[in-house]
Amino acid sequence: MAHTDRTRSNETGTPVSEDPRVDGIDDAAVDDTTGSDDDATDDSATDDDASDDTATYDDAYDDDASDDAAAHHDTAGSTAVGGGPVAGRKADRDAVRRAAVRDHAVAAKPAFPRFLQMVVALFFPVIVVAAAVRAVATSSFLWFEYHRPGFPADRFGFSLEERMTYGSYALDYVLNLAPPQYLGGLVTSDGESLFLDSEVGHMADVKGVLGIGFLLGLVLFVLAVLACVYLARRYRGGVRRALFAGAVLTLVGGAALAVLAVLAWEAFFTQVHAVFFPDGTWTFRVDDTLIRLFPEQFWLDSALTVGILVLGATILTLIVSWPTRARRERSILAQEEEYTRFREALENS
Repeated sequence: MAHTDRTRSNETGTPVSEDPRVDGIDDAAVDDTTGSDDDATDDSATDDDASDDTATYDDAYDDDASDDAAAHHDTAGSTAVGGGPVAGRKADRDAVRRAAVRDHAVAAKPAFPRFLQMVVALFFPVIVVAAAVRAVATSSFLWFEYHRPGFPADRFGFSLEERMTYGSYALDYVLNLAPPQYLGGLVTSDGESLFLDSEVGHMADVKGVLGIGFLLGLVLFVLAVLACVYLARRYRGGVRRALFAGAVLTLVGGAALAVLAVLAWEAFFTQVHAVFFPDGTWTFRVDDTLIRLFPEQFWLDSALTVGILVLGATILTLIVSWPTRARRERSILAQEEEYTRFREALENS
């Protein structure tokens, strides 16, 4: 009860005892309270400082974000207002991707022009051979053969004038669109048919082969010209490289055929006829009209003339298209200028 009374007196603010234990307890309580208040004050101050730091960081982040957004807006030009750094980075990635596509398009090897180069190179031998054969299949060459020294005369009675007349008829038939009667209706001075039916049939076969060959050569020539026009406009140096490759291919193939013809002319002549004509339709007796007009010497001279014409055209093409250093440098510079214009067009698009 006494302790209770003292406690009550203390609660009223009046000290009722000098007991040191009580004073010690009270002082400690007062100190704890004061210390707690001070710590709370310090904690509050710390919290205020943290709040100030947080506010400062938020302000700095807001300023940085604003600067980044403005920079991305200036770079992309189309970043939406309030889009933030994400939209800007996406615009940058798109720009990098477009630049990579442009660089790839400029640096890549153009497939289509290279394909056209290969086409022109493959067409070149066919075109040159067809043109050479057409040059030989003329009345001028026939006249030259009949009149040149050393050409064998007809031992069965054709005069030079008769040979020229009948030979011209045969040559005209394989080049025109006339029916077989053009040859089948011809007769000698004795009233006999000039050509046998088998001879007329063979000449009809020759007419078909030459017609297809000349038509093929003409079509390939037109396609090659179109390809060269495209290469001249879009791929500098492409025409020269295509013609050079075609000339080399022609030279190699012609050399192989020439070796075969020289080493075994009879076998070569037989194999060529076997490729284009049915077996048994192109062999005749020595006294038949076709053999008398076109003896073996005529075909030897014709093959030699075709080879000379092809070789001349090939050598001329090699000279014109030979990849000299100056020509290569001009092609490289022209191609670089073309790539530069192409890059600028892509960047401006």
